[in-house]
Amino acid sequence: MKSILERLKKYCSRSERGFLGFGEALAKEQVPSNPVTEPKRSQNPKRPPLPPAKPNGYSISENALAAAAALLLLARAASAQTEEGFTSLFDGKTFDGWQTATEHTNTWTIADGALVAHGDRCHIFYVGDPKPFKNFELKVDVLTGPHSNGGIYFHTHYQDVGWPTNGFECQVNVTHSDWKKTGSLYDVANLGNTPAQDGEWYTQDITVQGNKVTVKIKDIIVLEYTEPDGAQPGKVFTRKLADGTFALQGHDPKSVVHYKNIRVKRLD
Repeated sequence: MKSILERLKKYCSRSERGFLGFGEALAKEQVPSNPVTEPKRSQNPKRPPLPPAKPNGYSISENALAAAAALLLLARAASAQTEEGFTSLFDGKTFDGWQTATEHTNTWTIADGALVAHGDRCHIFYVGDPKPFKNFELKVDVLTGPHSNGGIYFHTHYQDVGWPTNGFECQVNVTHSDWKKTGSLYDVANLGNTPAQDGEWYTQDITVQGNKVTVKIKDIIVLEYTEPDGAQPGKVFTRKLADGTFALQGHDPKSVVHYKNIRVKRLD
């Protein structure tokens, strides 16, 4: 130890390479005269196979079940038109079977499989089946933007301009200033609140059987209306059960409403 300290002082006093030079000299002294070299390794060594990994701690069977459940949910969402007894009225891609009023036709577009209303007043009518609908169950998936107003008409007829005067409007309105909310039969049987929410898809289900109308929102019955015996059509808006087709409403430029998976089942 004493000799190493003396040599350290010697190297450090010579130059700024003192420590480095001392290290080099000491290393030379420590290398054995017959060094043992490491044997060369194969370029492609054979290694035992790794055991199969279990991702995230889940077993394969659990992952398979989770994947199957997810696929089932997607299949149900994508096949709304194939519900037993129902017929699709909208293909999600074109306006085939639908005709807009002649006013403000650019209000209607198609996006992500939905008919989208965004613009000045304009209604779009289903014209794909010449046979009128009288007793039926109609289902429409709806998505509303904040403060939006729209509507789903039944027992109506094609009309070039204006608010449809024939049939009933089932209101679409979650937070628009009009107090008559989603599920109302406009100006016939009105609701002050609704289980629907802006920004979330929900199903608006309208059933007409004889003189009774039932409306469900998110599978909740929100309205049951029975037309009184002897009811007469109104002078401007008929609002009288009869027969006809369906229509969707584009209400105003500030409203954005999406309608998709439009399907119907005749009950007569």
